Amino acid sequence: MPDPFRPLTALGQPDAQTLTIGPVTITERFDVALASVALRRDRDKDLAKLAKAVGLPLPDAANHAAGTPYSAFWMTPDMWMAEAPLASHDDIAATLKLALGDAASITEQSDAWVRFDLTAPDLTPLLERLTNLDLPTKSDGFAARTVIDHLGTYLIKHTPTEVTLYAPRASAQSLLHALQITAQSLI
Repeated sequence: MPDPFRPLTALGQPDAQTLTIGPVTITERFDVALASVALRRDRDKDLAKLAKAVGLPLPDAANHAAGTPYSAFWMTPDMWMAEAPLASHDDIAATLKLALGDAASITEQSDAWVRFDLTAPDLTPLLERLTNLDLPTKSDGFAARTVIDHLGTYLIKHTPTEVTLYAPRASAQSLLHALQITAQSLI
């Protein structure tokens, strides 16, 4: 009998899905904990000090930064999305609230987003059909909000061959469909 309390991925499956279409691999990830971190008024120095003490990078605009145990990407002025392994940070918001105190407002985001990691020898042909970002001109670690198939999506460029996409969880199937159709058009 299936366990009714086992969590499902954003695609409604018990395990993350991986699709390979031609040279493109699309991997659903649900092993990452997420929390938004918003600076509170006039607390920038306090937040910078506390975040550094716990290993939470606070990258500049349009950037992603990896740290230990956290990585983060810039969302808007004075707001970041913190990422950590779900296995060790299943209560990321509570952990960050304790560490950052009243210098920031923390909101749990893990179940609000779907994450797809894209890999290919060259992602440019795929992504130039999906987004208006000129990724070949962007350095590794670039992060920005964009629109893919009418969906507000955060894109993180790790390398020219590896990109992460975050979109609203409720749109997981739609985003996957757009990725599949576009990847198939390149074969």
